[in-house]
Amino acid sequence: MELSSLSAFLQAADTGSFVAAGKNLGVTASAVGKSVARLEEHLKVRLFHRDTRNMTLTEEGRIFLARCRRVMEELQAGEAELSSIAADPSGRLRISMPLSFDFLMPLMAEFMDAYPSILLDIDLTDRVVDLIEEGFDLVIRTGTFIDSGLMRRSLWRFGYVLVASPGYLAAHGTPSTPEELARHQCLRQRSRRTGKLYDWDFVDDGLLPTEKAVVSELAPLVQLTLLGKGLAYFPRYAVRRQLQEGTLVAVLEGYVMKTEQMSGLWPTSRQLSPRVRAMVDFLSERLKAFGA
Repeated sequence: MELSSLSAFLQAADTGSFVAAGKNLGVTASAVGKSVARLEEHLKVRLFHRDTRNMTLTEEGRIFLARCRRVMEELQAGEAELSSIAADPSGRLRISMPLSFDFLMPLMAEFMDAYPSILLDIDLTDRVVDLIEEGFDLVIRTGTFIDSGLMRRSLWRFGYVLVASPGYLAAHGTPSTPEELARHQCLRQRSRRTGKLYDWDFVDDGLLPTEKAVVSELAPLVQLTLLGKGLAYFPRYAVRRQLQEGTLVAVLEGYVMKTEQMSGLWPTSRQLSPRVRAMVDFLSERLKAFGA
């Protein structure tokens, strides 16, 4: 049973005319008549008594009209309710993001102020999560993705930076080319998931400086760099504040060209909820202020 046929029947019953019903619906009288005929064929009853002058409801038509009005009222109420939810998203929003994305927490606080009816449930983890199995509404990750079961939206593209403390550079000198790194010390990060060291992609492995320390998390690696223990390679967002304050200094900026993409992902099988849409739109807009 098509909704368009129900609309044609309701208009015809209200106006008493296929011509008038067609005008209200923006279709021809013939189209209304065909819709009503299909409805009668589906229901196996006549809904109207028709002759050359008059058109009136049959008893079955009057019974069906009362039901149709209730159905249409429910549809209209449902549409209004969904529109209200879209205008004011609410409910729990489960998000997974990497541990290093704790810098997003000030933005999460702003989001909470902007959408007080949404309850944020944030899981900070570097492991691979199963969105559907674990019940996440949204996952925020970096890199490329091949899972065809996920929808993706780019939120931000950020750069990388090689840094050291002013004290370290004063004691050891500032490298002007990647080749000069061979006489420096470096602080490296190891992936907790794979156990491998993250590459310094702008320099050949043979030119990497001697490792002074290896750390699995960004925050303690930043602390060691601030304490002057060597050069370290970071996503720019991880040391944004320190660069602004001058407690860390970027070096070899003309050689460090890497950028990476942050994306929001959600299951293809799910309709994008107002809560997820609100978060994705909010982050996409607010992260512009961070630059690359």
